[in-house]
Amino acid sequence: MKNTQTRKKASSVSKAGSAAKTGKSAKPVKAASKKTASNPYLAGTRIDPRPACKDLKVADLVDKLFLSYNAGRLREACQLYSRKMLSNDVTIGMSLAGALTPAGLGQSALVPLIEAGFVDWIVATGANLYHDTHFGIGEELYAGSPFFSDIDLRDKGVVRIYDVVFDYHVLLNTDAFFREIMRSEVFQRPMGTAHFHHIVGRFMHEREKALGLKGVSILSTAYRAGVPVYTSSPGDSSIGMNIAALALEGSKLLLDPNVDVNETAAIVLDAKRTGGKSGVFICGGGSPKNFMLQTEPQIQEVLGIKEEGHDYFIQFTDARPDTGGLSGATPSEAVSWGKVRPDSLPDTVVCYLDSTVALPLISTYALTRTKPRKHKRLYDKLPKLMEKLMTEYKAIRKKGLR
Repeated sequence: MKNTQTRKKASSVSKAGSAAKTGKSAKPVKAASKKTASNPYLAGTRIDPRPACKDLKVADLVDKLFLSYNAGRLREACQLYSRKMLSNDVTIGMSLAGALTPAGLGQSALVPLIEAGFVDWIVATGANLYHDTHFGIGEELYAGSPFFSDIDLRDKGVVRIYDVVFDYHVLLNTDAFFREIMRSEVFQRPMGTAHFHHIVGRFMHEREKALGLKGVSILSTAYRAGVPVYTSSPGDSSIGMNIAALALEGSKLLLDPNVDVNETAAIVLDAKRTGGKSGVFICGGGSPKNFMLQTEPQIQEVLGIKEEGHDYFIQFTDARPDTGGLSGATPSEAVSWGKVRPDSLPDTVVCYLDSTVALPLISTYALTRTKPRKHKRLYDKLPKLMEKLMTEYKAIRKKGLR
């Protein structure tokens, strides 16, 4: 016992001397017991953080101070995204639900991720893309209060999204922009939503240039980066409402969900067939989450093509799993559907946190810790990806398996 105490004391003196040379204050070091050292449940990061300080960087804040509970899950998500998912051989799909773009998350977090090559394809609610357009055409939104009188707001022509407020004419002007461009000949045919959003992104890019704007719109940035953007429920937004209005004028524009289902499946299948992996980055839940995850059941269950599921899974959500809704469904449950590969469960993280908090942190972390990737430009490759999907499906049909 005496020898053990002597060794501990010598170790402490040595560390104190080293700290004196560097000018840093030493903390007492407790030696791990043999029982602790051999116990796999005690192999994680020790809860012994340094105090917060004024010059602490965001990435260091996450790594060093976000240790437990949902802060711990956010740290795990940041590290999984930066250390594994952003490998060059991983194709990353991002789903966006909830009113993220009105709160400025488009230009603050999502645009930088797209520009850095950290997002390869997107599924978003139509509402997120509609509100994204406000910024791209120079409209203004403001921080307000959730406690404003909605009766008074209505009287004064102000629209509220929780604590975001804007003039009612923002909606009218955005509607007018969509109707103006969608009357163009290039829109006068049926198409998938990726092609539709690519054309909208081109018009948006031109509008941004005319207004002297840059990096404020997801659609404009995705157009420049070749990132396909899908909407799982195209009629469920003001964009879809304006398409329906133009149909009354005789417009031939129709958004075909069949195209979207097959193209997204082709993206995931190609990621695997080329020796890479597929990762999903889910913000919120809802229809975009399901549309992104159903790519694997489409490949395996419906088309009959042998596959195993997505390899990486990150989700930020406030939905509980016990209500049975898809928004709160865990990656473990997704394994039973073939949506997530069973061996990949250690590479899945669910963080019960508002995306408006998580996105600025994880985007800053990734941009700090990881070098930009070359854009995969999946939009440009969609015809070839569809050919590959068709080839495998025809082979299955020829064998009489479907």
